[in-house]
Amino acid sequence: MTMMTPHVGLERRVLDALEQAPARVVCVVGGCGTGRSTLLHAVADRLGRDTCQFIDVERAASTPERFLRAVMQASPFLSPTTPHPPTSARDAFDRLLRFFATVSNDRPRTFLLDEVLASRTFESFPGLRHAQRELLAALVASPHRFVLTSRFVRRTQHLLRDVASRIELITLPALSADEVTAMLPPGPERDDERLSLGQTVQALTDGRATYVHALVTAASRMGTRSGDPISALTALLTRDGDLAAWCAQRYEWRLQQARGYGALKAILEILADAEPLNLTEIAQQMQRTPGSTKDYLSWLEDVDLVVSHQKRYRFADPLLRLWVRLYCRPEPPSVDVVAREVHAFAATRLPGASQATSLRATGDRRAVGIIEID
Repeated sequence: MTMMTPHVGLERRVLDALEQAPARVVCVVGGCGTGRSTLLHAVADRLGRDTCQFIDVERAASTPERFLRAVMQASPFLSPTTPHPPTSARDAFDRLLRFFATVSNDRPRTFLLDEVLASRTFESFPGLRHAQRELLAALVASPHRFVLTSRFVRRTQHLLRDVASRIELITLPALSADEVTAMLPPGPERDDERLSLGQTVQALTDGRATYVHALVTAASRMGTRSGDPISALTALLTRDGDLAAWCAQRYEWRLQQARGYGALKAILEILADAEPLNLTEIAQQMQRTPGSTKDYLSWLEDVDLVVSHQKRYRFADPLLRLWVRLYCRPEPPSVDVVAREVHAFAATRLPGASQATSLRATGDRRAVGIIEID
């Protein structure tokens, strides 16, 4: 296991599912930073890049005509001859579906479709109102093999309801403390010290691969080999820190995919102050009716920004909640504010850390080991 391929065990599960007869469609879902695309590239490397086709749907999807041309030109399964141009968006999409069904008759081919729900882009074109469902139905009926990914867990589960028996749905789990420990660079620590560091990093990052990689890299650049994960997290969440920029991008991107932008931001700010909260508590703070607040919450759930358990709502990503506390305010936080909030966050995530983090949070900037992140 390396720092860039944290889900090695899942590669085997994906490959085993593809070998079942009749061929199945495998769909891998997980939130931002959980390692979906990394897993898909690892599967492509295991299969051999000349025996499968990797398609980044999110990047390539524009018009159906251009998407069809891009997919066919990049395909290792076709001759370089160019068929006549499609006559419409509907015609181009139909050809795409036929391509996935009939590209080769000699043996099954494998297609890896990253962010397959981006095919929703095509639904704005005439005659393609149900493009996502049509695409999924074509993949399930095809004799070929497909591995799909999506960052939208709830949307994907809803889309797959009617064909669930033909699809192997894999939800990427959070990395365990042992997996995080295996991602640490070599060092002189004893095994118990190394495991303790891995447990700390896992707790602070909620086991999300992108966060783990960022925190391990930053901590390793500090004065000692293992560094201080809490101080490294503080540096990463300062105004110019890598994780501050990463969280900002994901926060805005998911909100843009949902409805009710302003109201949704308000709910996230309420939950950033205190969670979990029930519908009534949120509605009272929003000064809105429970009915409209329920709609807002369902839209946040639809893009996996919040989750509910026993009718109480909270952030799906604890570290994103910390970012909202820090940055959804009129001015960026000072380094001292970031340090104080990170230490308070660490105290809730690390058993027995409350006293130590409280002591360090009262010190000056040097006491928290701030480092500069390029």
